[in-house]
Amino acid sequence: MVSLVPADVTAAATRQFQFVRAGDAPAPPLEWGQGQEQVRKAISEALNARNVAFLLGAGCSSLMEDDKERGISTMAPLAKEFCSHPTGELDDNLELVVPPAWALDKDDVEYLAKLGAKLTGTEYARNLERLMELLHSLRFVFSRSDKPEHGVSGAKVEAIIKKVQDFLWVRCTDGAFAHGDGAVLELYESFYRKLVMRDRSLPRPWVFTTNYDLFNERAMDRLGLPYANGFSGVVERRFNPATFRYALAEQLDLSNRKWSAVDGFVYLCKVHGSISWTEDDHGLFPVRELWPQDAPSKVMIYPTPAKQNSSLGSPYADLFREFQSRIVREQSVLITAGFAFGDEHLNNIIYQALTIPTFRLIIFADPNSEGEIAKLRKLNDPRIWIIGGDGPTDDTRAHYFNTVVEHFLPQRPAERIDDAVKLVLENLGRKKTGGEDEL
Repeated sequence: MVSLVPADVTAAATRQFQFVRAGDAPAPPLEWGQGQEQVRKAISEALNARNVAFLLGAGCSSLMEDDKERGISTMAPLAKEFCSHPTGELDDNLELVVPPAWALDKDDVEYLAKLGAKLTGTEYARNLERLMELLHSLRFVFSRSDKPEHGVSGAKVEAIIKKVQDFLWVRCTDGAFAHGDGAVLELYESFYRKLVMRDRSLPRPWVFTTNYDLFNERAMDRLGLPYANGFSGVVERRFNPATFRYALAEQLDLSNRKWSAVDGFVYLCKVHGSISWTEDDHGLFPVRELWPQDAPSKVMIYPTPAKQNSSLGSPYADLFREFQSRIVREQSVLITAGFAFGDEHLNNIIYQALTIPTFRLIIFADPNSEGEIAKLRKLNDPRIWIIGGDGPTDDTRAHYFNTVVEHFLPQRPAERIDDAVKLVLENLGRKKTGGEDEL
């Protein structure tokens, strides 16, 4: 028998993913080919809730294709790169490798090893947060000591901290995406095209992100979508949390002063800061948004144990208050993607929201993950959905941002027509095959 069904469809049908809606209760896996439509319908219904918010984590800005990072790596690959970067070794041609400015030198590595922080085969090589926790703890101890040798050690630690910060800055501003590769930006554009399909009679959607990068802003700018990000002004854009209370409307009737909300308006809230933010000495909220960015920002919350405390100061207190205010409202839905629930300050707010009966939490992540996701699954709460597993092809996962956008978010009218045509062609192919078999 000769099948005329496309090979990618046949292969996809053998791959499975999970749609967990009742914690540890048995749930049959879904097969690619038909299963994604079930999830798409469920997500579409959830997006019709009165209050909808997304929480996008580091995984949304990472896109691996053909073993090449086209976006910004997540924390584990970043830690591996930083801790294992060549420090003056010779290459295959016996020429000295010139390390970047942020690279640790041999003295740095030896100094950390003496402190019990080896950078090979330890947790520090897998998680920059753990390394920054150590460095900030050491900085605190040395800054409180009056011993001269501790002053020298404090300066050494400070220099290493700066190298970590400079490294993160470089990775957020310089990559394939900064040299003509538009894959990640196009992914964000597709996300926002689908997000703005929301009924204009409902409150505008909110997008919260822990990322410092500018993919969200650039995507909406290219699509011509208006958005509020907490800043006001034109020449000098300054942080003003009052802008989150504003809405964009168009006047329908000049005589009766009738107004209607503009389609496609989005609220963007960057809870960990941005590479476009810098400190300023003027105003109640001394933060400005600068274009372009030519130096590491002082406003980004770097991955340190101080994140919990940093979130209490301006502008972060205002940003986290917005996050809490939005998701604790009646009939609220929070959809997380690329977020591993590793930020305690965000987790606490989400847990508070779960005390509200009408709140719903949709998590795109591996259902078999450990840590906080495993704890959430064990709650056996039908309001918590976890979607993840195998993607439609060998090099994809169901919970990766590109899969979520392409297969699980509601389709635009043009996409629905394309899928309908594809289905017709597939069915015609099956019928033709059956006719040949009868002969």
